[in-house]
Amino acid sequence: MSFEERKYIILTKKVLIVEDEHRIRELISDYFSNEHWIVFQAENGVEGWYVFEEKMPDLVILDLMMPEMNGWELCRKIRQYSNVPIIILTAVSGDERQIEGYELGADDYVTKPFSPKVLVSKAEVLMRRVDGQLVSAHTPIGLDVVLNTLTHRLERKDGIFDLTPKEYGILQLLLRNKGIVLPRDTILRSIWGAEYEGDERVVDTHIKKLRSKMGVAADCIRTVFGVGYTFEESV
Repeated sequence: MSFEERKYIILTKKVLIVEDEHRIRELISDYFSNEHWIVFQAENGVEGWYVFEEKMPDLVILDLMMPEMNGWELCRKIRQYSNVPIIILTAVSGDERQIEGYELGADDYVTKPFSPKVLVSKAEVLMRRVDGQLVSAHTPIGLDVVLNTLTHRLERKDGIFDLTPKEYGILQLLLRNKGIVLPRDTILRSIWGAEYEGDERVVDTHIKKLRSKMGVAADCIRTVFGVGYTFEESV
């Protein structure tokens, strides 16, 4: 199968269910599993963010009222790095709350009690809508390497590589500022947030991992010693 043909394959769908009620979480999981989805679960927002970064799901089912980090916060955090489809699932009703959910970037809003079959159907519709955009979602990175901005994957001749939210955020930041040298502290503030107080060398670690996934296009990210990084088109 050629590289061009592989660009249009719909990969196995992965869903992350973030819900603090075990019974509801398992019920949803069973219905999605029966429809051949790969299912990941989390019982609160903090765990949900960890699983999201680790597994890079294609869809998120998100409860609002949860301990540690609620659904509003998690939705906002996900949207800082990803346009993955999000369905809010909650007992909180009312037009204003739904509008708030949409303003945060949710794609659909389902109130409890709900039909699991309908929820899966809504998910399938969302994914078909995303799948239909795959052709226009490919951004050339370098020779034979493209970035799928919908699935956050780098697609190369020799395979498809998932990017973590921070790797994706760094790459997008560099792409938006082609030819401009971005200092490490600028990248830190943009991707980790102004409140980050850790070692700025974390940027170097993520750049190294990103380059390893870029393959032949890795040289597009150029190190400016003592300053930071810049993105330059390959010749």
